[in-house]
Amino acid sequence: SHIRHAWDPTKSVAQNLAEMGLAEDPNKAVPIRKERLLGMEVESNGRGQGKKIVRKPYVVNEMEYEASLPEKKSNTLSRDLIDYVRYMIQNHGENYKEMARDEKNYYQDTPKQIKRKINVYKNFYPEEYKDFIVSLKQEKMDVQ
Repeated sequence: SHIRHAWDPTKSVAQNLAEMGLAEDPNKAVPIRKERLLGMEVESNGRGQGKKIVRKPYVVNEMEYEASLPEKKSNTLSRDLIDYVRYMIQNHGENYKEMARDEKNYYQDTPKQIKRKINVYKNFYPEEYKDFIVSLKQEKMDVQ
């Protein structure tokens, strides 16, 4: 979005990027030096460039600032997976073999796969899981 706002449609791509302090060709921006390694020659890309004038340095500054921000963790589970796990726990408790034989096990998960899904649910939503277990215990007490 920063590049889009600073873009000048009357200029070429190379001119626009040069004004922002960005490289058009990464191979020219970071040249490969010519060196000899044990008789083998490594390719080199000459750098015959003069000084460039950066007229819009704020674009690079904004992009660097945005890149330095910590990444937001958006770890969530799908509603279907949450419903599946809750259904299995509600009907089968901790019996994973019985869960694998359940008719709602559409993807034919093995007992270990179901256990892994339940553990993922426990890790992502620990408070919700605890509340769910407490509500199950309350239901069992009410039935008796």
